[in-house]
Amino acid sequence: MYRIGIDLGGTNIVAGVVDDNFHIVATAKCKTNMPRPAEEIMDDMAAMCRQAVAEAGISMEDVAYVGIGSPGTCNPETGIIEYANNLRFENVPMCAYMHEKLGKDIYIENDANAAALGEALAGAAKGAQSCVCITLGTGVGSGIIIDGKIYGGFNFAGAELGHIVINVDGELCTCGRNGCWEAYASATALIRQTRRAMRAHPESVMWKIAGNEDKVDGRTAFDAMRQGDTAAKEVVDTYIKYIATGLVNVINIFQPEVLCIGGGICKEGDTLLVPLQAHIDREHYSKFSSHQTRLCVATLGNDAGIIGAAFLRDAK
Repeated sequence: MYRIGIDLGGTNIVAGVVDDNFHIVATAKCKTNMPRPAEEIMDDMAAMCRQAVAEAGISMEDVAYVGIGSPGTCNPETGIIEYANNLRFENVPMCAYMHEKLGKDIYIENDANAAALGEALAGAAKGAQSCVCITLGTGVGSGIIIDGKIYGGFNFAGAELGHIVINVDGELCTCGRNGCWEAYASATALIRQTRRAMRAHPESVMWKIAGNEDKVDGRTAFDAMRQGDTAAKEVVDTYIKYIATGLVNVINIFQPEVLCIGGGICKEGDTLLVPLQAHIDREHYSKFSSHQTRLCVATLGNDAGIIGAAFLRDAK
């Protein structure tokens, strides 16, 4: 039997047909094309499901159900997306609408939670009973799996770990709070920190690498550090300290078996992981325990959300 997982994002809609072994056998993709009405977006989601089924060479009768990972607060009990800022959704009856379009049972979950489930089932945290997955991207996304189940809080808005505070009265976060982990450890924050250092150090190699401030990205400081630039090294060291501070907090709260991190910055490999591990080893509360949380890089990339969404019913 097959399942369909949909990764609904602010930029793209991707539907994937997934088999019993967590393999994505076919996908279909289109632009989300925001802003537009929710009904138009859901119509395209349904169309991508049918297209993916056709690409897989099967029929909708071969599909057990459809799972959807969406940004925002998703109520899996009512099937309603209560609020999704970047999609401009408020109380959208996602499951009812998609059931009418496809004739299948529909399940919804927050996209970061769905991605965490994907990593737990088939990725970096496969076989672990508990894991926390952190994505360092535009923001800091997170998903929590406890005893093989998604933890979303009593109101389905849990796991917003990007908004734990690591610096009281610190930088303003997009959520309106000051000092959030996201304001310091996201890729957006790294770019901001890099630009700030470039202005303070006009002699820095970072200028040569980026050309100008508009072309700064998450690699700029790392690449300049590798060329011996001291200002860049300070940026990287401080950024890693910010990430590590949040990771230690996560370990101290949840003590997960696996803590996996994802996002483009993780392509830095050991340049990132080795100092992160050193910070964690030095600072986390349970350092003397015989059981230690395993830090690793997420392995499924963009497939995590599709696989996790496709197995939402099985994770209930």
